[in-house]
Amino acid sequence: MTKVLTVATRGGKLAIAQTGLVCSLLKKIHPGLKIKIKKITTRGDRDRQTTLWTLKDTGFFTSKLEDALLASDADFAVHSFKDLPTHHRDGLTIAAVCDRQFAEDCLLAADLVTSIDQLPHGAKVGTSSLRRAAQLKHLRADLVPTPVRGNVLTRIKRLGEGKYDAIILARAGIERLGLADKISFCFDPKKFIPAPAQGALAVQTRTDDRATNELIAAIDGEKARTITFAERRILTTMQCGCHAPVGAFAKIVGDNIEITAFISALDGRNFIRRRITGPAEQADTLADQIANDLLASGGKNILASLEE
Repeated sequence: MTKVLTVATRGGKLAIAQTGLVCSLLKKIHPGLKIKIKKITTRGDRDRQTTLWTLKDTGFFTSKLEDALLASDADFAVHSFKDLPTHHRDGLTIAAVCDRQFAEDCLLAADLVTSIDQLPHGAKVGTSSLRRAAQLKHLRADLVPTPVRGNVLTRIKRLGEGKYDAIILARAGIERLGLADKISFCFDPKKFIPAPAQGALAVQTRTDDRATNELIAAIDGEKARTITFAERRILTTMQCGCHAPVGAFAKIVGDNIEITAFISALDGRNFIRRRITGPAEQADTLADQIANDLLASGGKNILASLEE
């Protein structure tokens, strides 16, 4: 008997490409599996005007997909893991974390540049991320982070129209769309720190759907799960949302895990960065330690000022 599953996904080109990656991985392991794609329009897809860093709520790009799962209109959903709120909704679980090949950010420039130092003075850099904006200001106070919305292709188009001197995007999305030739340069993720779980795909299911969970678990990456859960735990411990100027990057080295994280004031001046290394089996404990260190070193005051 052929197994048929329905996957919920956003309808944009990147979301479809990412869902296709997950479906291909599943079908390679389960050759008889049939998958129907259910495209869902999220609040983030409808609202292209609201600047992301002004949002107070979570799930801007994910809640509608979760609704479909809970209503049994879909068997699993594929998300960019960084978009998922750190607090899981009751009845749902992350059955697999996969395909984290590129965690870093990249810069696309109107002119030929190979480093951030080569951008013109006062360059307008398009980004909808406070995390990226704060790091830009920390590196070069003269740069002007400028809000930009729209999908990857729309942002690249606006760059070509001369509305920005450069834009910053997640490298993973560019690579998955086959647009790597558009990249001017990639940042070192230990120096320009990405969003927690950036580049990873999360496959979400209903907790009580054992049959589907067993199928999905076959594509779960142990290392990807360890590092992304550690990165996201920093947000949870710090009690800050995914739009705060906070970044985290973890890497498995042998039996150890290295975690680099930061929090910054919006102007990039009060920039607090920490790094910790320890046994990978203690990833959660290490994540809590670095998060609490950031808070105690001034991060609590930065978060308080942001709330004001």
